[in-house]
Amino acid sequence: MMDNNLRKIEEVKTQFIEKIADNMNYFGVSTSVGRVLGIIYMQREPMTLDELSAETGMSKTRMSQVVREMIDLNIAERTFKKGVRKDLYQVEQDYYQTFVSLFTSNWQKAISRSRHFEQKLQSQLETLQNNQELTKEDEQLINEVLVEIREWMNYYDWIRRLIDFFDSGEIFKHVPINNDNNAGGINQDEK
Repeated sequence: MMDNNLRKIEEVKTQFIEKIADNMNYFGVSTSVGRVLGIIYMQREPMTLDELSAETGMSKTRMSQVVREMIDLNIAERTFKKGVRKDLYQVEQDYYQTFVSLFTSNWQKAISRSRHFEQKLQSQLETLQNNQELTKEDEQLINEVLVEIREWMNYYDWIRRLIDFFDSGEIFKHVPINNDNNAGGINQDEK
């Protein structure tokens, strides 16, 4: 009976890990990253690449790529444990902080790529503006594009401020975390 209960508990854990992987996919992150995130969440302690490879069935090389992606997204970090020679990786145990890190990391990348693109376009338009053979119609078209670029820059400035809003924790003043232990419908008396 005890083995049967352990097997059922492991099945529930596996389902939970797969749900995390699905949710991460909805947020634009690979299911591999979501699965590894869920595995480390459920383990509740840092894991080595070997342990993660064994748990997921992925090669150590692929696991290394997944973990590196997670570190780039600020949802995992390398950690040290006395007596362990291999690198250990842990994830933020706070779902809310993981969400913030995930989104702000992706938004920051978008801002960075956009900034380079904006500078390139502005440079091209400035070169065109210096052309002595411009007609009034050409000037008007250039000015229209410049207006759009300014709007685009304002949009990305808004995203930058939104990142600051999330990173500072200010978001939680406006959308508080529900600490109700019964939020998921589990009656504490039924446990």
